[in-house]
Amino acid sequence: MSYSRWAFFICIAFLFFCKPISSDSNPTPKELSEIPQNFLNFAKKAETFDWMVRIRRRIHQNPELAYQEFETSSLIKQELEKMGISCKHPVAGTGLLGFVGSGKPPFVAIRADMDALALQEMVESEYKSKNDGKMHACGHDGHVAMLLGAARILQEHHHLLKGTVVLVFQPAEEGGGGAKKMIGSGSLDNVQAIFGLHNDPLVPLGQVGCRPGPIAAGSGRFQAEISGKGGHAAIPQQAIDPILAASNVIVSLQQLVSGESDPLDSQVVTVAKFQGGGAFNVIPDSVAIGGTFRAFSVKSLLYLKQRIEEVIVGQAAVQRCNATVTFNNENMPMYPPTVNDRELHKHFQRVAVDMLGIAKVTDYNPVMGGEDFSFYQERLPGYFFILGTKDEAAQEQPPLLHSPYFNFNEDALPVGAALHASLAVRYLLESQTGKPTGNGHRHDEL
Repeated sequence: MSYSRWAFFICIAFLFFCKPISSDSNPTPKELSEIPQNFLNFAKKAETFDWMVRIRRRIHQNPELAYQEFETSSLIKQELEKMGISCKHPVAGTGLLGFVGSGKPPFVAIRADMDALALQEMVESEYKSKNDGKMHACGHDGHVAMLLGAARILQEHHHLLKGTVVLVFQPAEEGGGGAKKMIGSGSLDNVQAIFGLHNDPLVPLGQVGCRPGPIAAGSGRFQAEISGKGGHAAIPQQAIDPILAASNVIVSLQQLVSGESDPLDSQVVTVAKFQGGGAFNVIPDSVAIGGTFRAFSVKSLLYLKQRIEEVIVGQAAVQRCNATVTFNNENMPMYPPTVNDRELHKHFQRVAVDMLGIAKVTDYNPVMGGEDFSFYQERLPGYFFILGTKDEAAQEQPPLLHSPYFNFNEDALPVGAALHASLAVRYLLESQTGKPTGNGHRHDEL
């Protein structure tokens, strides 16, 4: 047989047995590992980065409090529609959902909170808040810009989506429990997993903090009115002093943690409000106190709630006073602990290491702050991680979250956007191969 005929048969055999890679084929492990870095490079392009900065500054100039994020959600809707991304609005009052991908299962969600704080901004900049007494002092303006950046990345790489990514723009994280209302709307019923982040000015830029299990405490708030009998301070025997009663209450509340809790189960009870009296020589009729309680398990949280009421009522009675105690309400719900799914932790580590390198993916100690992302985790596997925003070149300690001097580090925008997009895309792709992507089990203890 001639050489040309052998070559002909070899070519026919090659075409018959070797299938070309199509858009329906799953990426190789190498291709999977390259996705996060490719997304980060896309997010760092001047066009994408400058666009995220402009959006962040527009939102920063017009901060809106919980359930008042009308202009913020309108801006988000406009930007999504420009990208050709369908959305559902309103959800939970001022919330919004965007949908990128096939529109079919599996569904995975990535979330950003939108609300500002009731603070007067003290940072002088060209994009300073225009609304007196309102400020984005927690970086939620940056969170929104990063999620929109993720939307842009996802839409640009639409061919990689083996399912649907749900973009969750949530109102009222700062005490209003917007996540609970988003869940209550039923809009996330078919979602299999959800990812969220928060910036941290104490973690170096380019690093991320993560951990399985509890990462943020559950939190509740209480208020009490302690009533006695007013009178002249010079003749206290004719009065029933509610200030004395409240003082004993506060001391006794501190013993709930020091004397009743397991030393290995971190808990906090803090009285941060004490209002009573208006003159140095008058015993008032009543005193108001209030504060917060925190724990890393629902069981411990509910125990503290029970004991706080018992202590306040009981100690007030010892001093011949009456006390009424109220806790969170529907508009200010108690937040459960934020507990990260352990399988999603492995997923996060794989993606983050591929993007940033193993040295930049660090363990993060649990914090006593509350986060309403926990409401999502009560219903479906969820993962919450920390995005570093600290400028290592800065000489001074950066202002912390909820400070009137806080300023979000915009250099973190590409990392947050690319991580959001990578986590979602890799989740959908890896779910096709049967890799574990969330077990849905809650862990109530450290």
